[in-house]
Amino acid sequence: MATTPSPQRAYRAACPNCGAPVDFASAASAFAVCGFCRSTIVREGDALRKIGQSAELFDDHSPLQLGAAGKSQGAAFTLVGRLQYRYKDGTWNEWHALFDTGRSAWLSEDNGRYVLAFDAPLEGAAPAPETLRPGAQQIINGQGWSVGSVSVAKLIAAQGELPSKPNLERGFVVADLRNIRGEVGTLDYSDPSKPRWSVGRSVALSELAMTGLADSTEKTLKARGVECPSCGAALEVKLATTQSIVCHQCHAVVDVSQGVGGELHHYAQTNGDEPLIPLGSIGQLALGGKQVLPWQVVGYVERCEVPASAEDEQEFWREYLLYHRTEGFAFIVDSNDGWSWTAPITGVPERAGDNLRYQGALYRKLYSYTGRVVYVLGEFYWRLEREQTTANTDYQGTGGSANKRLNREQTGSGDAAEVVWSAGESLSADAVLKAFKLAPEKSAALQRDALPTSNLGGSPLIKVVIVVVVLMVLMMMLSRCGGASDNCETLRATYGDASQEYRNCLNSNRGSFRTGGGAFGGYSSGGGHK
Repeated sequence: MATTPSPQRAYRAACPNCGAPVDFASAASAFAVCGFCRSTIVREGDALRKIGQSAELFDDHSPLQLGAAGKSQGAAFTLVGRLQYRYKDGTWNEWHALFDTGRSAWLSEDNGRYVLAFDAPLEGAAPAPETLRPGAQQIINGQGWSVGSVSVAKLIAAQGELPSKPNLERGFVVADLRNIRGEVGTLDYSDPSKPRWSVGRSVALSELAMTGLADSTEKTLKARGVECPSCGAALEVKLATTQSIVCHQCHAVVDVSQGVGGELHHYAQTNGDEPLIPLGSIGQLALGGKQVLPWQVVGYVERCEVPASAEDEQEFWREYLLYHRTEGFAFIVDSNDGWSWTAPITGVPERAGDNLRYQGALYRKLYSYTGRVVYVLGEFYWRLEREQTTANTDYQGTGGSANKRLNREQTGSGDAAEVVWSAGESLSADAVLKAFKLAPEKSAALQRDALPTSNLGGSPLIKVVIVVVVLMVLMMMLSRCGGASDNCETLRATYGDASQEYRNCLNSNRGSFRTGGGAFGGYSSGGGHK
């Protein structure tokens, strides 16, 4: 916990329900939640009055906690309150950060990372929530924004000191928008008569020089063990943001997004390939021009391109989910085009004719395609579903930025869609080998500019055997990726050729596809501050 009290501390009184002390760090604050009995309290002059009851917080083992302190642009702040929300894909937290100047902000979770946002006034009326469409453009306060996601959420628990009354009674719409300046905006419709607008930027906990964080995950997550609902094996959830975990014994995918108590949803999966970079490996990588940091492999995903017809060439790629305690998450992508790293970005690139511009670099479009998850291992900060698909578009930098990559990824459709942009750069196979200290004999298997046999000497028989093995692996992946057409046939047999169910299935598998190459994008978590 932070040891230096905030100079804004102004008031302490006994909880009217249980008598425990309740602190108000800011004289302007009017609401708080008792840390002992969870009573929601309103401050009226020098008296406190109970106005409700907060549910118990879902223990997600966040590294943040009340009393943790940090700095942003030279100004010190302390985390004095917490709101915990639930939506269809899990839960997320928003922490009330009180600056020494008395100004409030919100430190929120955003695609495995964090956003520090400040409430801002709305100039004119907010757009009606039913008019917002993911991927569409929206003008707010005279500036252009791209809608990232629109979700229905509910505040399920609150803690500490809050600038306004927590709405624990009903669900509401929350929309996340992003712009070309690297900002994320949030429209909160918890009070339909007066929507709340906030604007923030992506931050890493290391940039905020945070102190007083919770104990390391090795100590705090031991109690978050679950039993695999498929085979009964003991599973240990190691990451604070985990929404799905794969059983190490039977490889069932277990959904822990709604907590670890009660019945856990899960699904079985057929065996896939063993990752070339083993789970748990730690690689020394400098991503995005930052310092070299130890990144740990915590998840592995195999994905395939969904073909529009039998004549389309099909591609496969593999993604390694990397984790660093204060930097968040990133991905290493292994595709036929080569290796690359990528991470979700807060903003969106700027359109430049048929091209894109992002952080001074010009990008050209390469491919558009639909991808499907076919096999996973490890832990993930998003909820995984059987036959989960995404619509992707890859872009490559031009000129001196040819090593740079952009990816647009959309999950879902219609009002339930979400758009996430990721950015990164290409990596050489040798850089991957060196970073993770892989055995030298793996060098040939890591090469992606030709068949693995191109760098091997020896007899033609050995090369023939290796080619056969490679083809067998590709056939296994192809069979796992063919489930969509089978699913559509099942729907047609059940509901008929003219049914909406069958048509939706066919439409989800149509689109424009590339004729070769790999994938540049990381996987989406669920939108906005989730």
